[in-house]
Amino acid sequence: MNKLDEAEKYIKANKERLNKQYRLEYHLMGEYGWINDPNGFIQYKGKYHLFYQHYPFDAVWGPMHWGHAISEDLIKWHYAPLALAPDEEYDKDGCFSGSAIEKDDKLYLVYTGNIHTGADGGEYKQVQNLAYSEDGVHFKKYDKNPVIGQEQIPERASKRDFRDPKVFKKGQYYYVVLGSNDGMGNGQVLLYRSLDLKQWEFVNILAKGDETMGYNWECPDLFELDGKGVLIVSAQHMKARGNDFNNPNSVIYFIGDLDIEKGVFQLGDCHAVDYGFDFYAPQTTLDKLGRRLIVAWMDMWEMPMPTQERGHNWAGAMTLPREIVRVGDRLYFKPIEEIKNYRKNHYHLRNIKINGEKYLDTISECYELEIEFDAGEAREFGVKVRKGKEEETILCYSRDESLFIFNRDKSGIGPKGERKTNIALKNNKLKLRIFVDRCSVEVFINDGEKTMTGRIYPGKESLNISVFSKGECSITRLDKWDIAVLP
Repeated sequence: MNKLDEAEKYIKANKERLNKQYRLEYHLMGEYGWINDPNGFIQYKGKYHLFYQHYPFDAVWGPMHWGHAISEDLIKWHYAPLALAPDEEYDKDGCFSGSAIEKDDKLYLVYTGNIHTGADGGEYKQVQNLAYSEDGVHFKKYDKNPVIGQEQIPERASKRDFRDPKVFKKGQYYYVVLGSNDGMGNGQVLLYRSLDLKQWEFVNILAKGDETMGYNWECPDLFELDGKGVLIVSAQHMKARGNDFNNPNSVIYFIGDLDIEKGVFQLGDCHAVDYGFDFYAPQTTLDKLGRRLIVAWMDMWEMPMPTQERGHNWAGAMTLPREIVRVGDRLYFKPIEEIKNYRKNHYHLRNIKINGEKYLDTISECYELEIEFDAGEAREFGVKVRKGKEEETILCYSRDESLFIFNRDKSGIGPKGERKTNIALKNNKLKLRIFVDRCSVEVFINDGEKTMTGRIYPGKESLNISVFSKGECSITRLDKWDIAVLP
């Protein structure tokens, strides 16, 4: 039995063992076991495909396979057979992250093969490989892999960390950006090009960070949006800057000028993609509607994972896919429109004053909440979700500090802490769009000017929602819908 069949057989035999207490309603998870980075995000022959880093045998990180799911609308996903397993010399210790592209009506995957060079796995090398499919479901690895080998790594680049190819086409060339570092504690991105996806040449070190921007850059993504270049990278151990970049690892973006022929990206200012706790290794795609979409792993390395620790037999999920919009020199991130098709049981309030705490006459664990606050004279105001006798997740605005705050100190059994981000009221108002899905919270602030994402693990009875204010404020409108996708 080959490794793909072995993994599929194991999933089928064991998936009934899942503890479903924290399984999500409208976010993609693995069918069983562990998942992390999204891979191969693409719209192919009218359907959205999302692959993901996957260890199907346990809820722990292990030799990486590629899981695969397909959707008509980015919300309701169907599992496809696993796409890749670590079964060749050039990927024997993991089919690491990569991306997808359509060529000659076929779907191609470009991915990193991880190879241990020491007995304990602490030493490794990485190469880039190619696989392809006629039907978008069953994949064959190219018989001359690797297509980018160790000998093609330039000077001033790590010979170990050489991974996560993001492929795209511009003009006659296919390009990939690859995550790297300079061996001296600075993350960087390498650029390669090809005429056929099989023969690649190094172009340049596309961009490089400084000592504050992480010792290694992973999962790079390069695209153009409204005439400007955008580079997104996942920066390992980026240094905190006040309220920003306080997670073990951070996702950052730059808007700048791109000269693709010379392989040079002039970095602009650095900004966070998400200001919460759990957003890493995102990948983007351009769909047939012209939308630049992004999805990320809704988790964080080096942080507790309760479903793993408590034997639930699964760990990891994806964020809600988001649309990227450029507003001047910033990116805004907005929930995809398709989520509105799954709204049910509308609850609404209009023009109510609050001074203290008010419980909403509705309970749920999987829902969307839209609120517009008029700050009035209040110094602090906000909403509490998944609230019980002793549990609550607080999403609030501090007027004195102009800070939005996501606090999960009382959110249940999972990781604790608080994240803050600076944001200004607009005409004394704050707009929130909040998605709660059993063990996740995603907050879109002021039409996507900033977002905050985090995992929470409250008890089953913590279903209440309340709004509160210190000093009088008003809610001009509040709309809440249950979100139901699963039958």
